[in-house]
Amino acid sequence: MIDGRIIRKLPVAEHTGRPWRIHELTPDFLVQDVWAIRAPGSGPDDLPVMIAAIRAAGEREQEPVLVRFLFAVRWKLGALLGWDDPEEGMADGGRVTTLCERLPDDLRQPISGTAVPGDPFTHLYKLPDEHAMELANKTVHGVAHHGWVATGNGDYELRMAVLVKANGGFGRAYMAAIAPFRHLIVYPALTRQWERAWRDRDVLLGDTSG
Repeated sequence: MIDGRIIRKLPVAEHTGRPWRIHELTPDFLVQDVWAIRAPGSGPDDLPVMIAAIRAAGEREQEPVLVRFLFAVRWKLGALLGWDDPEEGMADGGRVTTLCERLPDDLRQPISGTAVPGDPFTHLYKLPDEHAMELANKTVHGVAHHGWVATGNGDYELRMAVLVKANGGFGRAYMAAIAPFRHLIVYPALTRQWERAWRDRDVLLGDTSG
């Protein structure tokens, strides 16, 4: 449950106050949401394990019915109205410029700009303590940032931040309209699933050594 310990919503300063590399790419983006998901027993090198477990859980475990319904409605509307067609560009008639074009040389990687399997995102970069992905359509240019942070209790937690740049007036109205659903339904359900993914990581990732 979201009880202030295992999963909790954080103030924006918990993201902006850390020296994440994503800040170099997103000075014109708004930090929309920041969440923390504890990973008891984790170590400094376990961010890839956490992300792999989350992906494996997403393949095996369906979200709650209401979350699935909301996503189904969103993708159906996007298909009907052309919101998610990359050929349509931005709502104001321009084109979304990928953040890959802003990557400094030391962050350019073979995965940069490649699709994330099973998600409408593309990779930006992966570091030992950071993973960043982007999504662009007619409503918003968004970034999902995952950071790996020591808790002070000997383990680590996943910090998930959502950064957005609305595409025109329509994009701003769209983001305002979905905010209650995002905060009250979608994020709580997904973060609960992610907490379970860490707990069940050995099974999800096929570890039979113990």
